[in-house]
Amino acid sequence: MCLALSPSSSRAQDSSGAATVKALELKLLDCYKHHEVQVFASVLDDDFVITFEDGSTYSKTGYLAYSSSSGTRVETAEIHEMRVRMHGDTAVVTGVYHEKGIDSQKSYDYHDRFTDVWMRKSGKWQLIAAHYSVPSK
Repeated sequence: MCLALSPSSSRAQDSSGAATVKALELKLLDCYKHHEVQVFASVLDDDFVITFEDGSTYSKTGYLAYSSSSGTRVETAEIHEMRVRMHGDTAVVTGVYHEKGIDSQKSYDYHDRFTDVWMRKSGKWQLIAAHYSVPSK
């Protein structure tokens, strides 16, 4: 009987974890737009690394400094086609990202694909890696 309940219990946990991660993604998106760096600091793992479209990488500290830059005003930040895939205590999130704004008094408009990797550590979801790339046309 316990073995029969195991798969559905696992699916329920996966569903719950996926919903939590999706909510965290949307919360981070809003916090990024409004330069609320303290929220980023609470969910980025100490070993976090992000890779941008140009191949540059930032650690947690570097990304927090980049995100709090007062020279950037994000007008639009949105995610489409978000999909969360659960693998135990790891979640892989993929989707389409659109950001529009002004950086150093110059307008920009980015359209990217992204992959975020989350891990549940001590019961708390932490973002451990992010990667953005420009889709080929």
